[in-house]
Amino acid sequence: MIIKGNRKITADTALRLSKYFGTSAKFWMGLQNDFDLEEEQIKLSKELSEIPTVN
Repeated sequence: MIIKGNRKITADTALRLSKYFGTSAKFWMGLQNDFDLEEEQIKLSKELSEIPTVN
């Protein structure tokens, strides 16, 4: 179930949601991508903080 966070929004689901709500499929896919990036950033925060930045 998407609402509980057990499933991702797939292209199929994005197309169906966009049709129902009158939005774009890219909107729904973008929300999923944003969520995935935030989750991964939390998970990798310690490792990411140890990577030096090029100036």
